[in-house]
Amino acid sequence: MTHNSYSTRIRRVAMATAALAALTVVTAAPAWAHVHVEADHAQPGSEAILTFNVPNESEKGAATTELSVSLPNLTSVSTQQMPGWTVRLDRDAAAGTVKTVTWTAASGAGVPPDQFALFRVEVLLPKADSVSFPATQTYSDGTVVKWDQPTPASGTEPEYPVPTLALSGEPADEHHAMTAESSPPADSTARWLAAGGIAIGVVAVALAVMRRRA
Repeated sequence: MTHNSYSTRIRRVAMATAALAALTVVTAAPAWAHVHVEADHAQPGSEAILTFNVPNESEKGAATTELSVSLPNLTSVSTQQMPGWTVRLDRDAAAGTVKTVTWTAASGAGVPPDQFALFRVEVLLPKADSVSFPATQTYSDGTVVKWDQPTPASGTEPEYPVPTLALSGEPADEHHAMTAESSPPADSTARWLAAGGIAIGVVAVALAVMRRRA
């Protein structure tokens, strides 16, 4: 093989590698460029801080100005203060639950194109294997994107997947009940120890009196 042929082959391999890398970047982008939810130690029936990662995918230069997330009728919800945004909880007073949480940007604020923002809310999770949070993202130009498509049985990710959080571990309340049943109450233990101490004291006094009389 001549030197020129070897150089030509090297250039072709390099060009093919670069093309493959570019194709990988293009095809991989949709896998992460969507609204998704995360939480540390997401356990059924426990409290957790949910973080919604919201990217701005506007091709027209519009800013994300509102995010509304549907909740599965949770009974305990509190939001984190976020500068430049107001937050509203839509409550069902009769049921004592919260149905949605909505963040709205102040005038001149919002998530600019090619940037993302983190929206956090603390909730009491339901006792389930997973929980979905359909979200609606609104842009300053009036564009509305609904992230509410479930993943089909084939496993292929839809165009606008619903943010879903997988829960793991045994339900928090049941674990607490098991722990309480396997361990005696602290106040009962203290009472037994106190009673034992009193009994020992009485015996000691009686022995001392008997020795003096002897």
